[in-house]
Amino acid sequence: MPDDPWQPPRILLAVDLVILTLRAARLHVLLVNRGIDPFRGAPALPGGFLADEHEDIEAAARRELAEEAGLSGVHLEPLGVYGEPGRDPRGRVVSVAHLAIAPRLPEPVAGTDAVHASWTPVDDILAPGAELAFDHRRIIVDGVERARAKLEHTALATAFCAESFTISELQQVYEAVWGVRLDPRNFYRKVQGARGFIVAVGPMRKPSNGRPARLFKAGPVHVLTPPMTRP
Repeated sequence: MPDDPWQPPRILLAVDLVILTLRAARLHVLLVNRGIDPFRGAPALPGGFLADEHEDIEAAARRELAEEAGLSGVHLEPLGVYGEPGRDPRGRVVSVAHLAIAPRLPEPVAGTDAVHASWTPVDDILAPGAELAFDHRRIIVDGVERARAKLEHTALATAFCAESFTISELQQVYEAVWGVRLDPRNFYRKVQGARGFIVAVGPMRKPSNGRPARLFKAGPVHVLTPPMTRP
């Protein structure tokens, strides 16, 4: 008697989005409140299923970001694939997570199956007891770690500063993303040691109190040598 023909398992493909920005000198992540089951009303990352078998995965991520939060034009990069059995009560769902780290992002606008969209401090999400839908807390943890590593190895931090900035203002970006306080002298030494990271410009800025501060702009390099290692 011949064996039954093999049938592929039923697996659904989804996308999730970790969108990070700085607001009021704190690292924030974009969250929506789900308007449908499962986890109705719970905070979650924007995302959803592919529209059909013909939709490209990155196109699905951009569509979900526009539909659930009203954001577009954000540079997305792959973060990871999450497919543990049981991560979604609706069945076997594999999610391809994407990451974006960008300055000056606007207020999100909820749509489709999200009833609310907002920027939420990452510290609140990483605090003990914080609960999100599905395994989205784990995905955020991975996204934040990727962002912290990017600040070590690339000049990304300067994108969150004005066109000209002080070393102290650049340090505030690192402190917000890394979630630590940095020694100003040690930070200054590391910044100056990273060749081509920043370039001095113009006259010194005179604050209302304290000593004048030298201004800098982003340098020509994108990969830092040596890297700005975390304490």
